[in-house]
Amino acid sequence: MARRPDPDAATPGGGTVGRRSRDAEAATRRKVLEAARDLFNEIGYDETTIRAIAERAGVSVGSVFTTFASKADVLSQVMDDRVDALFSELDRVARHLRGSVVDRVSSVFAIHYDFECRRVKLFLAHIAASFSPSLDPSTIPFGRNARFKAMLLDMIADGVSRGEVRPDCDHDLVLDTLMAAYAWNYRLAAQKGADAGHMTALMERQVALIFDGLRPQA
Repeated sequence: MARRPDPDAATPGGGTVGRRSRDAEAATRRKVLEAARDLFNEIGYDETTIRAIAERAGVSVGSVFTTFASKADVLSQVMDDRVDALFSELDRVARHLRGSVVDRVSSVFAIHYDFECRRVKLFLAHIAASFSPSLDPSTIPFGRNARFKAMLLDMIADGVSRGEVRPDCDHDLVLDTLMAAYAWNYRLAAQKGADAGHMTALMERQVALIFDGLRPQA
C-alpha cells in the first residue's frame, strides 16, 4: 500500500512543508489585517475594497479571500485583534479604580475613548458596519464584547451592594443605556472632529445622570 504524504514531512532544504504553509498563511493574514486596519482608518469602511486591501498588503485578491470570508469578516478580525490591546490597558487600570460607581464607570469609558480615538475612523467604520441593514453574518457587531459588558455589570452590582444603586434596577437595561450613550457620542467625532477628552467629559455627565436616577429611594 502506498504511503500517504506527510504534510509535515521534511523537505530537502530543511524545515517542513506543512509548517512553511502555515507560516505563509499567518504572514498573509497579518499583512491583510494591518493593511485593512490602516485603510479603514484612512478612508473608511465603505470606500475600502478588497482589491485595495490586497494591493496595500502586497498580496493577491485571491489570497485575501482564502484567509477571510468577506470584507466584513476582515473588519471583524481587525477589531477582534484590537480587543487584547484594549483590555491590557483596562486590566492595568481597573484594579486600581476607586470612588463611587459613577467614578469607576466613567473611568472605564474614558479608557475606551482614549484607545479608540487613536484610530477613530476605524471605530466609526465598526459602528457603521454594525448597524448596516445588510449586516454580513461574519461581522461581529458593536456591543457584543462580552468581557466589557461583564465588567460593567459587575460595577453596577457592586453599586447595589454599596447602597449607591437601588436593588430593583434592571442591570441589563442600565448596561444598554450606558452602551448607547457611549456609541452615540461618536457622532461628535464624525461630525465635529471631537477628541477623546471632549467625549469623555460628555460621557461623565451622562453616566452621572443615569445613576442619579438609580439612587435608592429615601
